[in-house]
Formats: sequence, C-alpha cells, structure tokens
Amino acid sequence: MLPGRKYTPEEMFGILWQRKWLLLASLLAFGAAAYGISKRMPNEYKSETSVLVIPQRIPESYVRSTVTMRIEDRLRSISQEILSRTRLEKIINEFNLYPDRRKVKPMEAVVEEMRSDVLVETVKDDAFRIAFTARDPRTAMIVTDRLASMFIDENTRDRTVMAEGTNAFLESQLEDARRRLVEHEKKLEEFRRRNSGELPSQLQTNLQVIQGAQSQILTLNESINRDRDRLLLLEKSISDALASDAPVPAPLEPSSSDPNSFGEGRTVDQLEKARNDLGAMLTRLKPGHPDVVAKKRVITELEFKVQQEASAAPNGQAPNAKPVTTAELIRQGRARQFQAEVEKLNRQIASKEADAVRLRQQVAEYQKRVEAVPGHESEQTDLMRDYETLQKTYSSLLAKKEDSKISANLERQQVSEQFKILDPARLPQRPSSPDRVRITAFGAAFGLALAAALIGFLEYRDMTLRSEDEILRTLTLPVLAAIPIVTGVLDRRRQRQIRIASLAFSVLATIGIAAATLWRLGVLKGLR
Repeated sequence: MLPGRKYTPEEMFGILWQRKWLLLASLLAFGAAAYGISKRMPNEYKSETSVLVIPQRIPESYVRSTVTMRIEDRLRSISQEILSRTRLEKIINEFNLYPDRRKVKPMEAVVEEMRSDVLVETVKDDAFRIAFTARDPRTAMIVTDRLASMFIDENTRDRTVMAEGTNAFLESQLEDARRRLVEHEKKLEEFRRRNSGELPSQLQTNLQVIQGAQSQILTLNESINRDRDRLLLLEKSISDALASDAPVPAPLEPSSSDPNSFGEGRTVDQLEKARNDLGAMLTRLKPGHPDVVAKKRVITELEFKVQQEASAAPNGQAPNAKPVTTAELIRQGRARQFQAEVEKLNRQIASKEADAVRLRQQVAEYQKRVEAVPGHESEQTDLMRDYETLQKTYSSLLAKKEDSKISANLERQQVSEQFKILDPARLPQRPSSPDRVRITAFGAAFGLALAAALIGFLEYRDMTLRSEDEILRTLTLPVLAAIPIVTGVLDRRRQRQIRIASLAFSVLATIGIAAATLWRLGVLKGLR
C-alpha cells in the first residue's frame, strides 16, 4: 500500500466489487464444506423429563422434617451419586451404550462422555429437568426414564438415611446427657447429705430455730427468776412458821411399852431423807426417769405411814408426855407444806435450767450451721448451675429426639417431600444436533471473513496508482494525460490464467483453513 493512501467508502466498495469472484468463491466453498461436514455428522437425539418436588403432605407446624437441604443442594448431592463411575458404568453395560467408543477407548473415557451427555438443571424452585443425548432416539428415552427413576429412588433413600442418622445421633447424645445428668444428681445428693443443716436453702429455717430457742431461753430465765423469788418467799415463810412462840412438843422418848413411838420417829427420818434424795435426783434426772418415779412412790408410802403413826400416837402416848397443841400441829403442817413447795420449786428450777442449757447448746449448734452456710453457697451455686444446664440440655435433646423419631417415621411412610415425574420422557421425533443450518451459516460467514481478510492483504501489498487523485495525493505532481492500458491477446490470456490460478489457490487455501478451524472447534467431533 502506498504511503498516505486513504480509501473512501466508494473506493472500498469498488475494491470489493473488483474482487467479487473471490468473495463469492470463498462464500460458496466454505458454505458447501460446512454443509458437507454437517451432513456427515451423525444425528443425536435428546430426550428429557421434568420432575416435580412435592412438599410433605402433613403441615410442618405439626411435624417438622429433619431434612432441610435446599433442592439445589440435594440435586447436586444426588447428581454426584447418580453420575458416579459405578452407576454410569452399570447403565452403559445394561443398555449397551457407546459400543463403538468402548472398542477404542477405556471405560473411564466412555463414562466421562456419558456424563457430558447427561443434563440436570433446575427449572423452578419446585421442579428440575433431566435430559440425555444419544444417537438412537429410543435409547435416549429409555436412559432418561432410568435416570429419573434413579433420582427418585436416591432421593427417598437419602432422606430416609439422613432422618435415621439424625435420630441415631440424637439418641446417642440423649443417652450421654442422661448419664451425665444422673452422675450430677448423685453429686448434688451427696453434697446435700454431707452438708445437711448447713445448706443455703436451710438458712432461714436455722435462723428461725435460733430465734425460737433464744425466745424460749428468755422465757425460761424469766420463769426461773420468778421461781427463785417464790423460793425466797417460801423459805421466809418456813422460817416464820418455825420461829413462832407457840409451844413446841418435846421429842418423844421411846419406851419399851410403846413400840410405835420409836417407829414413828424412824419413819419421819426416812421420809425426810427420801425427800432430800428426790431433790438431789431431780437436779440430775428428768421427772419421768424410772429412779425418780420409784423414789416418788417410796415417799408416798412413807407419807401414808407417817400419817397412820400420827393418828395412832395419842392412844399409846406415855403418861408423862406433854400433849401437842392444835396450833403446833397447824404450824408443822404449814411448814411441811412450804417445804414441799420449796422442793417442788427446786425441782422446777433445776429442770428449767437444764432446758436452758439444752437450748443454749442448740443455739450454738445452729449458729455453727448458719456460719457454715456462706462456705457451701458457692459450691452449691456451681452444682445447681451445672445441674440446670444439664437438665435444659437433656430436655432439649429429648424434645429433638421425639421430633426426629416422628420425622423418621414420616420418611419411612413416604409422606414427606417426594420427587414425582411431571412430564415423562418421550421418543424424540427429530435430532437435536447437529444444527446443519447453523453450521452452514457459520461456514459461509467464516468464508466471507477470510475472503475479506485476503482482499485486505492483497490491497496492502498492491503498490499500483489507479487514479489521478491517488497520483496527486501520493506524488504531489500534476497529471498531464491519462493513457489506458493497451493489451494484446497473449496478455489477456496470461492475465486470465493468473486470475484463475489465484482464485483456485484462494479457494483451496480457504477450504483448508476452514477444515482446520472446524476440526479445532470440535465441529468435526462426530467424524472422529
């Protein structure tokens, strides 16, 4: 191409028109070659079926399924299982697929080719499509039906396995949670047994016991003080009664003629001694003690005996004895009455003091329990927190286990989400490939593009000046005259031969390049 040459649209159209035979030859050559190649390619038929995803028949508000994967994820998982080498090889052998290829290729390559002929894609959220391409239309239909049934069976099996696996996992987790809960309950029971009375939950009870015991001690102290005041009054009354100016009877002399006089004095001494012994026993023993009861019985018998001896004394009294006056008898009776009250008060005071000591010991014991509560509170808090956590975990797992069990039954009875064939596979009436019109159009378009590129290359190599304007633009010299080319018969024949040879070469080169390109693009796949 000459430097500075510029082409106008008219010039470009003129160049194409000048090379029109090259364009036409390339178009026809590539179009015919593509059509011929497409005619030699074998027909392939595609059969497809639509599968509908049916939701579970029982509302999810009543029974919730444990299989929660999306349909895309489930299809991807099922497709990997169905399109595995084992499954596809079984189908290839069962339906005798790809017999020619199995003779020259290993089974892995044949399986990979079949995998590329299978198409699985989702149509909507609740449906997907399965398609298979084969050279025989009936084979395409049968294999498509088989693949659809395999997808349905695999989905049912996978859902059942997943539900039962979930159920088994939850059962093992529930058993482990139950074991840990029982062990923790034993720890908690041992803690309560070991620290009985010192638990934080018993703090209020212990404080109430202490408060009640302190109130009883206060009441006992007040009662003891009142009894002691009464005791002082009784002792003063006894002193007043014994210090009276009334004549006191002289002690009776025992005589050989009156044996009762000696016996009465001895009985009175025994009675006094028994009463003193009873007072001493009450300071150590409770009123219901057997020894105390026996001593009281002895005192009662002695008192009765003294009364009998006193009633028999006037008849057997010695002549020289001084009679006892009525006032003296009254004073003695009052003194004995006061003495009995004194002894009774002493016994009451001793009993109340013993009760006060017992209550103080009880207060001290419960005070120790109250003081020990803070030391056990943190340990009990940790135990109770762990126990509540384990109990919640166990309850949650138990509820999930029941739901999983129901879900597994749902899958076994096949009332959960299922796959159903919506449109069964049909026998293809026309081949799905090759698209001969498209291949021919592609070949013709490629021929035009290649011819245009060749024309551009020829124009780039052409250094000819064809018009006055090109001379002016290129040489910047004025044109004096334009003389046309004068050719003879030999020149025209030579030009015609050159033109025919160039055209033939261009056509052959175009066909070669087109064949190589189609081979590289895989269009000639069916011819290999």
